[in-house]
Amino acid sequence: MQIQDRPPSLPTDASRWHWLMSYPFRIFFLSLGVMAIAIIPLWWSILFHWIQPALAVTPVVWHAHEMLFGWVPAAIAGFLLTAVCVWTGTIRLHGWPLVGLWSVWLAGRIVLLCGSSLPFWLVAGIELAFLPLVAWDAGRRIYAKKQSRHLIILVVLTVYWLFQAGLLVTQQLRFAHAALTLLCVLMLVIGGRITPSFSYNWLRMKQQLAPNEAQIQPIPALEKALIAGGMALAASMLMPMLVSVPLLSAGLAAVLGVLSGVRVIRWQGWRIRQEPLLWILHLPQLMISAGWLVMAGGLLGWWSPLIWIHLIAIGAAAALILGVISRVSLGHTGRTLQLPAGMALAFFLIVLCAVIRVLTAASGLPWTVGIALSMGLWVMAFGLYCWRYAGILSSPRPDGLA
Repeated sequence: MQIQDRPPSLPTDASRWHWLMSYPFRIFFLSLGVMAIAIIPLWWSILFHWIQPALAVTPVVWHAHEMLFGWVPAAIAGFLLTAVCVWTGTIRLHGWPLVGLWSVWLAGRIVLLCGSSLPFWLVAGIELAFLPLVAWDAGRRIYAKKQSRHLIILVVLTVYWLFQAGLLVTQQLRFAHAALTLLCVLMLVIGGRITPSFSYNWLRMKQQLAPNEAQIQPIPALEKALIAGGMALAASMLMPMLVSVPLLSAGLAAVLGVLSGVRVIRWQGWRIRQEPLLWILHLPQLMISAGWLVMAGGLLGWWSPLIWIHLIAIGAAAALILGVISRVSLGHTGRTLQLPAGMALAFFLIVLCAVIRVLTAASGLPWTVGIALSMGLWVMAFGLYCWRYAGILSSPRPDGLA
């Protein structure tokens, strides 16, 4: 398929559906916002047996799968298929091909929720189709433009997909834990590419840079060590549970926690604390570091070995996703990078959600109280996003471009 270099324009009177399907980030970011509002209350209802849908897997596996391989991939698709087009200067996926890709994602959510009567091979086949399609669309553009530096994202995404297959086939949660660890690697790669440069540009615009102050550059050896170490940590979670394996994982997690902490401190995030669109990118990187250190302590038996899961899943992944989709939704629809009213509050709510959920996991709050509070904070945070961004994502750019 030929890769075009210039996107076509769309008529300004196109329907909201056409605008949603004019760029991957539009439909996938709105979909993940709606899913976020629905998925946690639905999980609560299943957990307390208020409803009993015909799940294709066990309830716990369904929850882990839908958050890691249903919700997160919507963010990955929206961001990656938009960013790759910018990196390579190629036309984005849009129109009916995008409808088809989004339909595959939506079908996966439906069959896992109510597909208990379907053959498992059919459920697994539908679920496992989405990420390879995303990787193929991004990969063909990268290959056509010979931009090999982006291939590491596809490598991580491929291993992530293998962990999805492992979770579906075995229904063992260690594959979900490994995938969450690998997701940290993906967040480190993407965060490392956008956070320092965005912060530098903001400081320059605000004239808060010292004379001749250069942008903070990555340390190649540190970046490679974090990627390799993160993938090794994920792999260690899938090894037979020998006595040495928890110690190996704990050691790796501790080292990664320190190294990633040094990395994010180098970015001097305290200098951009007045700008919510920037501190919401810095804070999740710090949460990754904290999450890995907490993981190390849990593996050594110092506290619950599960506390790290929600520290990273909410404090890092959900917060970073909320921050990125809020920024991308503005920039790529031709709007100024000024948060709509209430979105700074949404950022605080998702951070507070992480704190409450971690305290609950650490027995610092009664379980039902902590779960209810964290669910409410989560729904409010993403509810604010949907409220403020649904119109932005489904309407034309102010400058008239596609």
